[in-house]
Amino acid sequence: MKAVHFGAGNIGRGFVGLLLHEGGYELVFSDVAAPLVDAINAVSQYTVHEVGEGGRDRVVTGFRAINSATHPDELVEEISTANVVTTAVGPTILKFVAPHILSGLALRDPASPPLQIMACENAINATDLLRDEVKELAAETWDALASRAVFANTAVDRIVPGQPEGAGVDVTVEPFFEWAIERPPFGDDPPKIPQAHFVEDLEPYIERKLFTVNTGHATTAYFGAAAGVEKISDALADDAIAAKVAATLEETSALLAAKHGLDPADLAEYRSTILRRFRNPLLPDTVWRVGRQPLRKLSRHERFVGPAAEAAEQGLSVDALVGAMGAALAFDDPEDAQSVDLQRMLREQDAATFTAAVTGLDPDHPLFAKVAAVVGTRQSELVE
Repeated sequence: MKAVHFGAGNIGRGFVGLLLHEGGYELVFSDVAAPLVDAINAVSQYTVHEVGEGGRDRVVTGFRAINSATHPDELVEEISTANVVTTAVGPTILKFVAPHILSGLALRDPASPPLQIMACENAINATDLLRDEVKELAAETWDALASRAVFANTAVDRIVPGQPEGAGVDVTVEPFFEWAIERPPFGDDPPKIPQAHFVEDLEPYIERKLFTVNTGHATTAYFGAAAGVEKISDALADDAIAAKVAATLEETSALLAAKHGLDPADLAEYRSTILRRFRNPLLPDTVWRVGRQPLRKLSRHERFVGPAAEAAEQGLSVDALVGAMGAALAFDDPEDAQSVDLQRMLREQDAATFTAAVTGLDPDHPLFAKVAAVVGTRQSELVE
């Protein structure tokens, strides 16, 4: 069995690639970073170091890497004979992955089992986005190619922080992970990933993860940055920050219970597990890494506005979520392009224009006025 994985970074090697290896797949990493590709090809194994309670070292073998920028034909050939294709590149990069997949499907033997494609991104229904990109590129040829691929959405969860200097291609991660994959698209032949969790309805898993792990992580980062704290674990050691994060996640849990019928006690236990993971002092994660790309994180269907908008529509509390958005507006990192753009837009646009442009909310939405108010507060701080 062979798996092609787009994105040979820390998540690709330390999570998705690891589980595919342990499922028995030969691994082909695809990336555009030439030094990383060369480093992977220079070794015959790498180690995933799990740090924290229950952690252990896991050795990965049987892999190679291809530079998709310089050797696209080689990559397409690998895709044409693969069993599985996965991604961990970020939702906005999927459009650049799509042409390679389409070319691989065109070369694929029609008698072969369909290629099983899963986008492992921090976004809701990311595989659907990838499939739509492939279909749009294929245009009138899609009908002839559609049977050669199966697309399934996934929900992935593992904290993979910035790596220590000199680690090479080894990866340090937390022990906890969860990979939920929707089962129905595969029919009677799901991919062989023993440590993945196949479910009939993925949406509750996606939203539970996105609205708890991603919302909580970003909330910790933004309040931590505002307090001048460097590490995520240190931010949660501050009782005031921890209380704000807990309040934010109580609001997202209330939405999850109302929307999906999830048990509040189970959600409380899940929140506790998540916060315990964030407090792991052995993960050298910084507020600056977790908080980067604030404009994306404040967009309409992301970790703040997504749950807050639905909660507001249902008449649920959103005060803590809006407070977290206010902290995100203060995220000022000159090394992050989106942070720079965020601060510029706050100076150049009025509160209503900014709120509509960044959050995608309509002015008559029940959340709009609350967000516009914290935008105005941040703008007043900038002119003081």
